[in-house]
Amino acid sequence: MTLKHQTDINLFKQKALQWANGFDVAICLNSNNFTDRYSKFEILIAAGAKHELKCDEGSAFEQLDAFREKHKDWVLGALTYDLKNEIENLSSANTDKILFPGLYFFVPQHIIIVRGDEIEVVSDDQYILNVINGQIISYDIAEINLKLQSRFSRDEYIETVKTIQQHIIRGDIYETNFCQEFYAEEVTLEPLALFNHLNKISPAPFGCYFKLYDKYIISASPERFLAKRNDKLISQPIKGTAKRSSNKIEDEVLKQSLKEHPKEQQENVMIVDLVRNDLTRSAKPGTVKVDELFGIYTFKQVHQMISTVVCQKDEALSDVQVIKNTFPMGSMTGAPKFSAMQLMENYERTKRGLYSGAIGYFSPDGDFDFNVVIRTILYNLANQYLSFEVGSAITHNADAEYEYEECLLKAKAILQVLGQH
Repeated sequence: MTLKHQTDINLFKQKALQWANGFDVAICLNSNNFTDRYSKFEILIAAGAKHELKCDEGSAFEQLDAFREKHKDWVLGALTYDLKNEIENLSSANTDKILFPGLYFFVPQHIIIVRGDEIEVVSDDQYILNVINGQIISYDIAEINLKLQSRFSRDEYIETVKTIQQHIIRGDIYETNFCQEFYAEEVTLEPLALFNHLNKISPAPFGCYFKLYDKYIISASPERFLAKRNDKLISQPIKGTAKRSSNKIEDEVLKQSLKEHPKEQQENVMIVDLVRNDLTRSAKPGTVKVDELFGIYTFKQVHQMISTVVCQKDEALSDVQVIKNTFPMGSMTGAPKFSAMQLMENYERTKRGLYSGAIGYFSPDGDFDFNVVIRTILYNLANQYLSFEVGSAITHNADAEYEYEECLLKAKAILQVLGQH
């Protein structure tokens, strides 16, 4: 383990990611300098798999628990939304063209961590920095030409939202997250160039590039699912989205309107209550509390309403059990959680897979941090299939046409990098 001082840190980050992309398995977690009191680094790049765990739902959490117990080192990876079927009596029978395993984690051969202008290297290769610094960066972004399709037409989406609202009127659910897929077939592209483009126009605190052999995750996620810092658990659900404006005065009006919007507050508080309930299963009694309610955070593309729920971890539980107790995250399911997940399997037309799942790490000091896989492009190189999903919270008061437009707003950066102006 070594610490090195680097003069041009931004160039080094680009070279390190390009170097990592040469491995069969690589992951980059990029905070894009959105640091908070829970941040541990600006960027973490892991390359090469020393040990791997790949499995589908059934005993995935049990296997991950054993894998984590065996490897107390850095362990990074992803959990798909469909692990819900292992936690609850649910199933997923919708279309899946990305074909990511239900769960994948690995112990990397090499770790590069950047904090400020310092670089930490965890590797047996003493020449690794020389190899990285020798990279020649290509800045070209190829013109992407693809035919984007949707599983729902605009009218179909609106009619489905109205049908879902009938379930709310009947009392089956109070709120749900309804998602739709946009996709393209016969797509050939350079995933790393696409990530660099997306990360530039939509920098986010939980940006991620994940190469798993012939499958790629290209993410600009703004949302933390669950983190552990010492004995503290932190969840920061997002519910509430508003567009940005280039006019400063109008932008501030949009921001304030989001903060005071009754429907957005209603959505947010429902999910905060759900997260509080989920965390109770992993908390020391009486320690669950809301640190921040209806916080408004500004990103390059949108304003978001984010709340923070924390607790003290029950020491009797393993970290994996804690994650299982809160998975899938409340912001992507609904309330009641089981009923919402069950209903959405009937109304959605795509198996969510990695979308609504989580990507992150366990660190050697016992901490962990996982994002929510949203604002994310998924790409299967083998079958040349590209996909991204967007969802919106449906409540009794939701306006179906507005919710459709909100989906497009959330997809704005992705549509831009895919050439869909």
